[in-house]
Amino acid sequence: MEITPGNLEWSDAYKLLAGSILPRPIAFVTTIDAAGVSNAAPFSFFTAICADPMLICFSPMRRGTDGQKKDTLLNIEATKEFVINIVSEDITENMNICAAEYPAEIDELEISGLTKEESSFVKPPRIKESKVHLECRLHELLHFGDYVGAGSLVIGKVEHVHVADVLYENGRILTEKLKPVGRMAGHMYTKAMAEVFELVRKT
Repeated sequence: MEITPGNLEWSDAYKLLAGSILPRPIAFVTTIDAAGVSNAAPFSFFTAICADPMLICFSPMRRGTDGQKKDTLLNIEATKEFVINIVSEDITENMNICAAEYPAEIDELEISGLTKEESSFVKPPRIKESKVHLECRLHELLHFGDYVGAGSLVIGKVEHVHVADVLYENGRILTEKLKPVGRMAGHMYTKAMAEVFELVRKT
């Protein structure tokens, strides 16, 4: 099958991306607006960039209904801060509640039953039930269009990391205790620890 993206509707191009780049880690992003109202939303176009400086990035697409910027992006533009909360199996249902579109004045954390916890270096709260938090300040923001199907790249500098004590051992995070969840295509998710294997890099 040969496909030229320029000939596709944005929704069909999205299906190609979501169906081939997987499993994808989930950035459960908490922000606040200028008035201090909290927002929480998951994004699976998310990855690390480098360790020094410690940079991460995620890509909020424009809203599929009207092409407007999502509240997460608007809040980051206004405050320049956010928190990445890593999604484990036990908060997946709560995260999914936050994935719906709500009016900007609605606090998704209250609706989902998750608990706000004060951050150490930034103003947006972290999610208490999450086992790893990356407190970030905006490093760079790039926009790629202003219409349905377009998106932005948010690059954050990690200023502080919280790791649940039970996960941390000899400087590393124990994946089998974190139990992270990954995003697949459509409505499907995967448990990262369902089946793993070791492959030692050759030298």
